[in-house]
Amino acid sequence: MNEQNNLEQFEEKIGYKFKNKELLYEALSHSSFANEKKDKKSNERLEFLGDSVLSIVVSNYIFHHEQKMPEGDLSKLRASLVCEKALFEFAKEIDLSEHIMLGKGEEHSGGRNRPSIVSDAFEAVIAAIYLDGGMEAASRHILRFMPKDLHNMEKVSFYDYKTTLQEIVQKNSEERVEYVLADETGPAHDKQFTVNVMLNSNVIGTGKGPSKKSAEQQAAKEALVLMGYKYD
Repeated sequence: MNEQNNLEQFEEKIGYKFKNKELLYEALSHSSFANEKKDKKSNERLEFLGDSVLSIVVSNYIFHHEQKMPEGDLSKLRASLVCEKALFEFAKEIDLSEHIMLGKGEEHSGGRNRPSIVSDAFEAVIAAIYLDGGMEAASRHILRFMPKDLHNMEKVSFYDYKTTLQEIVQKNSEERVEYVLADETGPAHDKQFTVNVMLNSNVIGTGKGPSKKSAEQQAAKEALVLMGYKYD
């Protein structure tokens, strides 16, 4: 499939026609593909923006649909809807993995089915729609994936270590948690991220993973274990 047909077929699947096709091209371009092309941008910057747009839309959705739910439960519910595992499942509904443009090495190593790559592209597509058509268009796209019965989402098998750590730290208003990218290694098709979680200016946990999100979760988990909390 050539690149033009790839974009057109994906537009049909998501039900949105881009005014600026370059935005969609960038959203579907993995760093391995961009590196091979040399003059093309990857979707990493769009993924950064899409993460924020997704969080705003999902937060607004659950805030209005679960009016009796306390803040802590809202945070956990949101985490279950925007985690890598959930986004990977949402992406299957639009066959996103089929349309991601990968470098040859990434393609041969099974990158098309790697959750970190697919979920990042999912967020990049959200950002592309937002930049092309505004928040209303992005919101329509995101809400198509939201479950009708939000109560079932509370039972997903995903433990949000970051929210648990945040709830503990918030008991002291002077304390502040921050996640800092400490290292990024490996080729584009096999990235490894190392993240430190900081309490004020002190490192209280370190995590590694194939995506920044998974590394942050592992860092928070380590911090909780060091504080005496046991999981698994």
